Amino acid sequence: MGFPKVVFKIVENQKCPLYEYGDSFELTGIAIPLTKGSENSFITTSIVKYPSQKKACKILSGDLGRILIQYERGDKIPFCMINCSSCTGSIRLEHRKNEKLFNHTDTYSNELASIIHVLSDFAFFKNIDSKHLDTVVSFFKLNKYETGEIVIKKGDPGGRFYIIVSGSVNVLNDAGLIISTLDTGDVFGEMSLICNEDVNATIQVKKPTEILYIDQSNFNKILDYYPAIQLYFSRLIAGRLNESNKIRAEDLASGMIGNLSEIPPEALFQTLNMNGKTGILTVTELPKGTARFSFRQGSLIKAKYGEYAGDLAFYQILKESSGRFRFTPGISSEDFSTPEIGFFMKLLMEGMRRMDEGKVKQAN
Repeated sequence: MGFPKVVFKIVENQKCPLYEYGDSFELTGIAIPLTKGSENSFITTSIVKYPSQKKACKILSGDLGRILIQYERGDKIPFCMINCSSCTGSIRLEHRKNEKLFNHTDTYSNELASIIHVLSDFAFFKNIDSKHLDTVVSFFKLNKYETGEIVIKKGDPGGRFYIIVSGSVNVLNDAGLIISTLDTGDVFGEMSLICNEDVNATIQVKKPTEILYIDQSNFNKILDYYPAIQLYFSRLIAGRLNESNKIRAEDLASGMIGNLSEIPPEALFQTLNMNGKTGILTVTELPKGTARFSFRQGSLIKAKYGEYAGDLAFYQILKESSGRFRFTPGISSEDFSTPEIGFFMKLLMEGMRRMDEGKVKQAN
């Protein structure tokens, strides 16, 4: 029986001279701690398999070896991300258990083919490496609307993400009054899609408009496979939350106290993430006891709620609608080297998906 094997994939690349975005590295080995009297030591063996035709990097080998030492076996390494120690450039790698292979044919309509050169300039598609643009665009469909048509209506079930290719639309409130206008390159529908909520505003076409859209299933696929899009949505949703005054970022500067009945867990976590906060979020008066979450520069590095830990604790707290919370700035020095639990947007999407599945099971 061989040693456990795990795969780390590059999800961010800052001018690394050897590797590219998407490159994968296979880590094999174990680390065995030894104790003899008062002496502590360990034996470790680690093998890193590099991408075909790519050179080996001693710095990266050392970084991967250290994560193996920390967890002793490959199959014990949780979903996490690590940064290389860097030389002239740097990379960030992600490990996910039971990763499904991405499989999709890069085919799209003639209409999409004719505008793909325009899409590359949109803020959303700028987060996609040029060599993957065709693949992402192939998940979208294109619709044309005439003046006065309703694209989505407040209260309707969410389920699609939209990008305006040409033209413009008006955002209407309950009274049918225009509260804002969206133009070419702007997006809408992401809040209801990500948070599994009903549509919170009506979108009416202002003049003849072309709109790209993607359904939730395909949206989840590209969000899962292209981490740069997760960062785009993190920034976008943070802006939406700030605009609606759900929470004020300045309150977090010296700590914060509140109630989940006033600020939903997803909004609270999103703001801590997007404002790069370092500290500990403690939530009390919960059904399963006290919950604690540690953040380092906005990244979730520790999570504990009742019997749950890590990402499972995060998924559980999203279900709570009441409880007192306090954010205290600062973490211990050893926590500055603790691996991240995962991309926030990825965690949020998975948590919302689980909540949605739970509601379906209860209904049945």
